[in-house]
Amino acid sequence: MATILIKNAQIVTMNGQEEIINGDILIENDLIKEIGPDIESNSADKIIEAAGHTVIPGFVQTHIHLCQTLFRGKGDDLELMDWLRKRIWPLEAAHDEDSIYYSAMLGIGELLESGTTTIVDMETVHYTDFAFQAIAKSGIRAVSGKVMMDKGSEVPAVLQEKTADSIQQSVDLLEKWDQFDGGRIKYAFSPRFVVSCTEDLLKEVKVLSDRYNVHVHTHASENKTEIKIVQEETGMRNVVYLDHLGLANERLILAHCIWLDEEEKRIIQEKGVHVSHCPGSNLKLASGIADTPDLLCNHASVSLGADGAPCNNNLDMFNEMRLAALIQKPIHGPTVMDARTVFRMATIGGAKAVGLEKEIGSIEVGKKADIAILDLQNFHTYPSYDVDPISRIVYSATRADVVTTIIDGRIVMENKIMRTIDKPLILKEADSSIKRLLKKTNIV
Repeated sequence: MATILIKNAQIVTMNGQEEIINGDILIENDLIKEIGPDIESNSADKIIEAAGHTVIPGFVQTHIHLCQTLFRGKGDDLELMDWLRKRIWPLEAAHDEDSIYYSAMLGIGELLESGTTTIVDMETVHYTDFAFQAIAKSGIRAVSGKVMMDKGSEVPAVLQEKTADSIQQSVDLLEKWDQFDGGRIKYAFSPRFVVSCTEDLLKEVKVLSDRYNVHVHTHASENKTEIKIVQEETGMRNVVYLDHLGLANERLILAHCIWLDEEEKRIIQEKGVHVSHCPGSNLKLASGIADTPDLLCNHASVSLGADGAPCNNNLDMFNEMRLAALIQKPIHGPTVMDARTVFRMATIGGAKAVGLEKEIGSIEVGKKADIAILDLQNFHTYPSYDVDPISRIVYSATRADVVTTIIDGRIVMENKIMRTIDKPLILKEADSSIKRLLKKTNIV
């Protein structure tokens, strides 16, 4: 039985009362065993002295593309459909086993360094097993799946799937990886978006999601051109069409949802659909600004995600929290999207999106020990006197303030040193991999 004792910390619990307390946290194996002042330390295998530090629930990012981390800097200053057709799809088509693995490891390393402990990840068409291997080795908690694409005339031939093959390969990966390591890894069916999926595929995804009781993760209403294409092909807007197919339920995670009409908002709220808001990506691709305040006011489930490295260009939840708050204020006023609302989206809100709010997303006895420790004793976070700790985290802190990350009771980064990832090796192999992919694609 392994035990870790975190001593003398400021603890931002995000429990039902959103309490902020000073004290200790005892971790036993993968669970939080005790929270309180002066916990006896004699029996702990490891003691982390956290005086002056702030402990928070690990961030939950509900839309990530680990397979795209290698493409950072390769898709700058383009609109979504050009970004996909001219850069992302050709590069994804060039991927091989090693490049997928090192792309995933590069992204995971960045996520762990910045306090993210759980992700909802969408891979590419091929070699997804190697991304799962990286997830397994790194220790991150993940809901991931192979992207599904069985339609699209401008898609590289390598990415054009037959419907039956896409479905079978997805099921094979699900049966291998879903519930791996005591449930740390889960599978999600991942049709890319309506534009690249046939109705037959989406209908079968609905059937399989019901059968296996797993999530469906897709993009929706990110871009006006995308919506126009869907309307021309189906006669319906994105969310209405997905609801028509029976996919709109509490297991559906929709990335972006910028351009929603009132009917789509109603479906999202009534059917319990989860929206992943990605402000950094939406701004960089000039896709628009999602009306998250309206969704939240109508009790929709909204969480945060960085999306992929080539449309952000980082996977930093601190950046997403700050942007999510600030971009709404010129539109709706300074009191909208306050720090606590945004921090809630980044923690317990993300946990709800993946159906794990009873296990992660807050620091409570009996929950998983998914924790980040911040050192806010810095020029940019002071003064600390009479300042709301959550305000300090959302508006002042940066990923450089994360010193230790714990997932499932396992220390994956300690004092800014990676424990599960060989950082120099990953950086070296990342450069080697993207050089190889660029040669295949002739992208300058």
